[in-house]
Amino acid sequence: MRVAVLGSTGYTGMTLLRILSQHPQVRIIYPVSSSKAGVAFSEVDPGLATALRSRTDGALIDMADAVKAAPDIVFSALPHLTSARVCEPFFSSSVVIDLSADFRISDSALFARAYGQPPPRQDLQLKACYGLSEWYEKEIRAADIIGNPGCYPTATLLPLLPLARKGLIQGKIVVSAFSGLSGAGRKESVNLLFTERSENVNAYNPGSRHRHWSEIHFHLSRSGKQLPLLFTPHLVPIKQGLGVTTSCTLRDGVTADTVAAAFKEAYGARPFIRLLADRIPETRWVRNSNRCDIGWHVEGQELLLFSAIDNLVKGASGQAVQNMNLRFGFDESEGLRIHGEF
Repeated sequence: MRVAVLGSTGYTGMTLLRILSQHPQVRIIYPVSSSKAGVAFSEVDPGLATALRSRTDGALIDMADAVKAAPDIVFSALPHLTSARVCEPFFSSSVVIDLSADFRISDSALFARAYGQPPPRQDLQLKACYGLSEWYEKEIRAADIIGNPGCYPTATLLPLLPLARKGLIQGKIVVSAFSGLSGAGRKESVNLLFTERSENVNAYNPGSRHRHWSEIHFHLSRSGKQLPLLFTPHLVPIKQGLGVTTSCTLRDGVTADTVAAAFKEAYGARPFIRLLADRIPETRWVRNSNRCDIGWHVEGQELLLFSAIDNLVKGASGQAVQNMNLRFGFDESEGLRIHGEF
């Protein structure tokens, strides 16, 4: 398997290279960064330099060389609204897993609401598959373009979809999500300085203002249920990790046992979902793993859902590799960690 990673110098790209460098089915890795082409990868990420299976003499390459390499699969960790355009040379020859938002929402108006313009490749939207691995496995296995979900939507949708699709919940859904600073990307920003973030927690873009609201709303609506949604993200002073608390109302007659049965039916055989029932997950339990931990608590008709993922792994690079495994017929968990770290 020959793999190219576009955007290799960001947190997502660097995490991808770490996972792929230990994947038994990956033979050659092409680290791509047009802005740093020719730079030794050891200067960008000294921790990975000796483990990268590359035919590039240890250096980053540009797009022209990546196209010449004719990789079997391309992971694009490029910015929204740029990724689909840059990936153009690969659409007819390689499987493309896009970690930007460019193929996550096929509704053009909803995409424009979130990103200020229609999807950059509207002609390919219906050909692309949404890469929420546990819910679209059949489509992923046949897709040549996979839109990898965002970290907030992954951690929010995984607990909600088993209930929404069975019609077990009603009324307004209220989501509070808490992300580590790596979720903001590897960029210079006063707001991300240590002295600004340490000892500090804040909400931002509340209600329906965050871009990921549109992604969550769109794929929740695909369950056939139009449920009002309020989504509020928060930045917390940790490097990585993402926790979500969701509040919703159960329909009449739905009990805690009904909820547990729905989760068991949806995820009982899935390697990267751990069901905790009334135990509340913590981000450290899933750190550097591709696992999502889900807990829940019922009080009368009110249901509280709790989920935790590593935003860089299950929320981005790990799920992308999980989708590669599904697409190419490998074991779903190959090359991925199930156990978290302390």
